[in-house]
Amino acid sequence: MNIQPGYLTLAQLRQLHGGAETLAIDPSASAGICASAALVQQAAQGGSAVYGVNTGFGKLANQRIAQNDLEALQLNLLRSHAVGVGEPMPERVVRLVLLLKAASLARGYSGVREVVIDTLMALYNKGLTPVIPCQGSVGASGDLAPLAHLCLPLIGESEVFYQGKRMAAADALKQASITPVKLSAKEGLALINGTQVSTALALDALLATDRLFEAAVISGAVTLDAARGSDGPFDPRIHAVRGQPGQIDCAAAYRAIMVGSEIRRSHLEGDDRVQDPYCLRCQPQVMGACLDQMRYATQVLMREANAVTDNPLVFASAQEISVQAGAVEPALPAHRSRPLEGEVAAGHFGGELLSGGNFHAEPVALACDALAVAIAEIGAITERRIAMLVDTVASRLPAFLTPEPGLNSGFMIVHVTAAALASENKSLAHPASVDSLPTSANQEDHVSMATFAARRLQPMLRNTEYIVAIELLAAAQGIEFLRPLKSSAVLEGVLHLVRKASPAMMQDRSLAPDMERVHQLVAGGRIGLAGEAQIRELTALRLA
Repeated sequence: MNIQPGYLTLAQLRQLHGGAETLAIDPSASAGICASAALVQQAAQGGSAVYGVNTGFGKLANQRIAQNDLEALQLNLLRSHAVGVGEPMPERVVRLVLLLKAASLARGYSGVREVVIDTLMALYNKGLTPVIPCQGSVGASGDLAPLAHLCLPLIGESEVFYQGKRMAAADALKQASITPVKLSAKEGLALINGTQVSTALALDALLATDRLFEAAVISGAVTLDAARGSDGPFDPRIHAVRGQPGQIDCAAAYRAIMVGSEIRRSHLEGDDRVQDPYCLRCQPQVMGACLDQMRYATQVLMREANAVTDNPLVFASAQEISVQAGAVEPALPAHRSRPLEGEVAAGHFGGELLSGGNFHAEPVALACDALAVAIAEIGAITERRIAMLVDTVASRLPAFLTPEPGLNSGFMIVHVTAAALASENKSLAHPASVDSLPTSANQEDHVSMATFAARRLQPMLRNTEYIVAIELLAAAQGIEFLRPLKSSAVLEGVLHLVRKASPAMMQDRSLAPDMERVHQLVAGGRIGLAGEAQIRELTALRLA
């Protein structure tokens, strides 16, 4: 696949996520890469102080570095910043980090040579995955520690996963016939500055949230049938007059999924209930609001996936800069007669190096917090539907979904597990972005905590996947008491999939193995593939 820097799409990332496709940077990026690298080399040979090129870093930016130490400066930067702790990040995430870092550098505003980008792509294409400890970034000044761990293998240091083994990077590079890079001016800084780790973690979670969301809509529809709820609240006119796009799309999805249900037709007359509980009736409103949050996060994260987020930035000329979100003119205003602090004047080198703060990951942190709340709410309303199903007064099904309550406990404690997971998510949903702890002797005095904001989404996803799996088991059990009536063709396909993993439970048994099997269906996106056609093709539940 050819990668056009600045124009990665969600569809491409979905296709590549966890896969092994060979990638290449589009040749059109070469001119910009070479121009910015040449400008950095000129700056390195000049007499002016240029941050990150011939100065120290952070609080040490006022320290000038001698010409013959510039390469050692970049090497020391990578080594000193590789101080992460904790378990290694999943390989699928690290591969995404490699892709995002290479694509960002290839925009041509970072001043690195093509060989650096080519070597990143070689690691990706030949399956060398750097070992990155999961903890140690505050999400500002870039994901410094994790990106240092990512890039040490470029110079033949640290460790990688290769061909199923964890090994020294130098050995893996030799086996894969990859030549280690000798860093030049600014290249170490460009490699570790940036938001690619937090963004990759967030995108990984976003794609999982997408699968979870679809499964939760489907499980909610099964529960609606099991509880013989009304489909009146899904009438399109109700949602049109409110105008919330996610709500409108979710209501349409529920209608499409439930078409042709015999269970629904069986109680259109003679049902004396005036209104269903909120967990059934308000599904479009709650899930639609979550979908809107997910779409907001998608927009932010895709912009960030295509962004240039290191510092300083290298503008080899004053050309128009095209990006997905629009275009801006970086040319200097007419009144600017001298460079600002940290800049190199255009007259010196035919371009400019500008110091800024694109490494600050606040957009990622806020998007992750939005995702966290959405994930927690998906689990919260799902847990309420499970509680409704086991309550014989609310569901009009046998108590705890067992034909002999008392002798059997049925789904009593299964619901308790769902409640425990939903409650745990409430704590995890606390926004990470509101926290900040100054670092680097107060030079970096406000940070985003984006890396943790993204990393904490995985336990939340796992919790909610289990809650949805429990609902699918409970709702399928409820449907058993309504047989021989059938649900819709789509939902019967889902029920068939669930029943292959878990037979109906008419006498107590341990449901833990069943929960694990159905959880795998939810986490793997299999629920949305059930039925005669992919459910996604019947609905408007798309992030982008």
